[in-house]
Amino acid sequence: MSNLDRQAAVTVCGGRGFVVAEPVRELLSPRRVRLGESTEVRRLLPNLGRRMVGAWAFVDHYGPDDIADEPGMQVPPHPHMGLQTVSWLHDGEVLHRDSLGSLQTVRPRELGLMTSGRAISHSEESPRDHARLLHGAQLWVALPDAHRRIAPHFQHHTDLPVVTAPGLTATVILGALDGAVSPGTTYTPLIGADVALTGGSEARLPLEPDFEYAVLSMSGEAEVDGVPVLPGSMLYLGCGRTELPLRAVSDAGLMLLGGEPFEEEIVMFWNWIGRSQEDIVQAREDWTNGTRFGEVKGYDGPPLPAPELPATRLKPRGRLR
Repeated sequence: MSNLDRQAAVTVCGGRGFVVAEPVRELLSPRRVRLGESTEVRRLLPNLGRRMVGAWAFVDHYGPDDIADEPGMQVPPHPHMGLQTVSWLHDGEVLHRDSLGSLQTVRPRELGLMTSGRAISHSEESPRDHARLLHGAQLWVALPDAHRRIAPHFQHHTDLPVVTAPGLTATVILGALDGAVSPGTTYTPLIGADVALTGGSEARLPLEPDFEYAVLSMSGEAEVDGVPVLPGSMLYLGCGRTELPLRAVSDAGLMLLGGEPFEEEIVMFWNWIGRSQEDIVQAREDWTNGTRFGEVKGYDGPPLPAPELPATRLKPRGRLR
């Protein structure tokens, strides 16, 4: 899933100036965005109050939606650069196609990881014969400058490591948690984990004090460090923690996101991450002209046109004028 906003804005993210160096409890409310005809997402990052969490630069939560009589997710071919997309499902299936020729159905608790590097395009859709419910999250990880022009590639992992404790099961999506390491390729120190809690349970997750963290609520009722976090909202936690107390009021699903604060300033526009306005202008020109990002074959429909760039330009060091 991607950013289909036709009124996309240029967003400056990253840099330690945006990082809270101590533990905090900052509850983020989502912005609701339509994605095609039958899917609405709750966008948590970038947020007016918070742009990134470690290298995590984009977070959408969607569903659970009843799509039994609907087409479900239908995202036409579109481009990416400078980032990784992470597809994570609790219910349903998503069919991934890309300009490398990849064709893969991603199912619940399987990792679909696409590294765009210098350029890739892809589409995402619910299969023709799909499950009744669709529920998941789509996330982006910003690539550091040293790796943002690498060759694009796609990974699909069905066997992910699991950390368990009484009343808790944590699947490690990316990075490492309590000694368990995901097979997904990463380019900065980070963690992404899916946490399932049994109603009435209490647990503590080990954390890295140098990481900044946030928790996205997927389902159920839970308290994160004493703060109730309802489905579709996210609690930013800052840095400086060695553990995270969790309490489940009911059976609940959470996503733990964290990583070393992202040192570099990045420029985000539509589905691209660059380092300057010129990077974005060039990407838009290349997508419009049909060069660099390749072609997605097999999707029934035309690719998405790029939105117009706003007239506002970026000053050096990412300041808008």
